[in-house]
Amino acid sequence: MPTQSDDQELAARAAAGDQDAFRSIYRAYARPVYWIAHGILSSSTDAEDIMQETFVVAWRKLPGLRLASPSLLPWLATICRLQAANRLRVLRRDRANTTEAAEETLPAIVSVEDQVISAALAERIAVEVQLLDELDQQIFRLCAVDGYAYQSAAERLGVSHAVVRNRLSRVRTRLRGAVTEVKDA
Repeated sequence: MPTQSDDQELAARAAAGDQDAFRSIYRAYARPVYWIAHGILSSSTDAEDIMQETFVVAWRKLPGLRLASPSLLPWLATICRLQAANRLRVLRRDRANTTEAAEETLPAIVSVEDQVISAALAERIAVEVQLLDELDQQIFRLCAVDGYAYQSAAERLGVSHAVVRNRLSRVRTRLRGAVTEVKDA
């Protein structure tokens, strides 16, 4: 870390627009700022974001900075704590909104009949998938269950894009027939 006189000199040079001086500040204090943010947020990703935001704010505020301490760390730590607190508020608000939205989408009454039909439908689809030949089962699992694109599934299975597309279309038609049977029953 820079010495106290180094911090004051670097801050003055960076405030005057010296990017090399600011890079030196960043290199010296990025790690402590990151760990302060991580201690507050308990998330590496959020801590990394807050560390970057801290230095963006610091860059903007440097021209008006009157360094009360010989070290820049207390000033950077304060910026970091404020940025982290803002992030926590946003995260809490988003969680509350997600919870409210989930509660709004939950049905007020659960239909036992619908649950029985859903269970029967899932069982019927599982039986139909087991009746498919091995390649069709693999294509169905990769594309319909695991979300692979046709080309990715084709490469993984060593077949052409057209083979995946055509076979998956037939499998879906077969499964639609099974679904219709359950709903009509």
